[in-house]
Amino acid sequence: MTNQYQFERAAGLFFLRVLLGIIFFMQGFGKVFTWGIEGVYASVFQSYESTILPQWLIYFTAYYTSLVELIGGALLLIGFFRKWTYLALASVLLIVSFGHGLASPIWSLNDVFPRAVLLAALFLLPASWDNWSLDSWMARAKYQ
Repeated sequence: MTNQYQFERAAGLFFLRVLLGIIFFMQGFGKVFTWGIEGVYASVFQSYESTILPQWLIYFTAYYTSLVELIGGALLLIGFFRKWTYLALASVLLIVSFGHGLASPIWSLNDVFPRAVLLAALFLLPASWDNWSLDSWMARAKYQ
């Protein structure tokens, strides 16, 4: 295998991971620091109180999704705990999809679909290709 091919794989995975990291991090940053999670709850999540969901679950979900987006996005940016971060962010996308579907049976996929495609690509591509991550750097340092 040529060095050029290894470079292209690493660059491609880096691009996917960092792009998705920026998207999630900025979403979480806005929810936590710009609007505040209480503001997010009041403007988005409070409307779900009229559904079958208990208020404690809706409240937990507002905090969970906001913090996972912020922290998960940051972890993607540096490539740390990648597998666990992918799983946590996948749970957010599933929760958001359920919530949108509960609110309206016909809803726009504009918010979920691009993130889901990028995340699915990261799940499916071999982690060993992601050489430009903190996880990979730490693994290489451990064996040197």
